Amino acid sequence: MLNSFIIVFREGFESFLLVAVILSYLRKSGQKWLSPAVYVAIAVALSASAALGYALSVGIEESTLQRFFGTTAGAYLSSFLANESLREGILGVVAMLMVGSLVIYMWRTGPKVQQRMKDRLSEVSSRTSRTAAIAGVFLFTFLMITREGMETALMLLQVHGSEMLTGAALGLAAAGGFAWGWARYGHLINVKRFFQVTGIFLLLFMVQVGIYSLHEFSEAGLLPNSEALHTATEKFSPDGLYGKWFSVVMLSVCALWLFGGWMMDRLKHTRANTVSLSEV
Repeated sequence: MLNSFIIVFREGFESFLLVAVILSYLRKSGQKWLSPAVYVAIAVALSASAALGYALSVGIEESTLQRFFGTTAGAYLSSFLANESLREGILGVVAMLMVGSLVIYMWRTGPKVQQRMKDRLSEVSSRTSRTAAIAGVFLFTFLMITREGMETALMLLQVHGSEMLTGAALGLAAAGGFAWGWARYGHLINVKRFFQVTGIFLLLFMVQVGIYSLHEFSEAGLLPNSEALHTATEKFSPDGLYGKWFSVVMLSVCALWLFGGWMMDRLKHTRANTVSLSEV
């Protein structure tokens, strides 16, 4: 439950911030008439993300796949989806690459993301044709929210436990509350530190997903010495001897990082006050 809670909490809050930036820009630039395109894009993006998660979790009939991708490709995709171990292993690798790259990208470019979003919105919303402006804002919002939604869907597929939905629901509620608090008391919330800590949690979670993917590939018999690897990684699976404690370890690392960051901020603040007093 803890994993799904933090995943949805972070991704939900990030999505709330994206929507807030988009709507705020349209309001301040006098283009509030484009706001309905944003709301429609959010609804379509969430529907697409939910459909992806559902399709990957329950599978799709071979006839449907053949209709969209052709006979050969459809049959291949159907056999892939039917092999649960192979499917979960590949999806785990995809989640690792996608989430890891995005977390690192946000760390490197986070301070500039809001300005880049505003520049891009300015470009797509200032077109002379109203239809082009609506389409531009719709596509921009759709792509931004879909990225977050599909990232969330891929990560939630790696969470194994009966309380996954409970954790996800609580995470969404917490994200909404946090976003409301940020809107009203933004000066009291260190958003930079929030994304740092949750980013560390997601990277550590990707380590666990990597071990689980290795476990699934060995179960599918795709690796040398698959039986030995399957036995060795069993203890690190979510229900294994060590895997059960991995969430506690992740939370402890994040708490230590947060405490260290808080101490550094306090130290900087104390030094700044000391310098100010010495100048007086």
